[in-house]
Amino acid sequence: MHPFLTELAEGIPWTGDPRADMIALLGHYGHPRTADHCLRVAAEARQLATRFGADPSSAQVAGWLHDVSAVFPATQRTPIARQLGLEVLPEEERAPMILHQKLSAIMARQIFGVDDEAALSAIGCHTTLKANASPLDKVVFLADKISWDQAGTPPYLEGLLRALERSLDQATLYFLDHLWQQRRTLPVVHPWFVEAYRQLSSATSK
Repeated sequence: MHPFLTELAEGIPWTGDPRADMIALLGHYGHPRTADHCLRVAAEARQLATRFGADPSSAQVAGWLHDVSAVFPATQRTPIARQLGLEVLPEEERAPMILHQKLSAIMARQIFGVDDEAALSAIGCHTTLKANASPLDKVVFLADKISWDQAGTPPYLEGLLRALERSLDQATLYFLDHLWQQRRTLPVVHPWFVEAYRQLSSATSK
């Protein structure tokens, strides 16, 4: 484990249970609401995985751990990511909040001991998605949007749920298109999102 993460993990009563350990870590650093969000995303991801043929256990683990990097303030995420050896894209430097997906993946691997590459992939792209996304990537991506961490009902939720009645890809494309239509108002347009949107748009139009 990277020494920085070793220091971060000190003082946590680790059990080896990723659900309990996520709650303990986020609670220790003052983020109980994020822990609640992770629990909701994990439950939704497990349901979607069962429905669409992805691995429910991997989906659940990814949901529990997808936002554990909330322990890092957004202003510190760029230097922390570099300290941990992660690539920081120009868009991520301008909007470091997005780096939380990469940071959560490295924390899942090194602190929580997750070696499930499919779950780590889903954690690492749950905000932006990416090209060649797996069904599990899409499941966790959508679970995060359905069980969002803001007050009220997401404005896209009704349309997203209707699209899910058609297929996982249609629902994923629905949300990506929702973002694309608002791209001029977004803090940045992340290249992973653009690649995922173009690839899925092309595939579903054939």
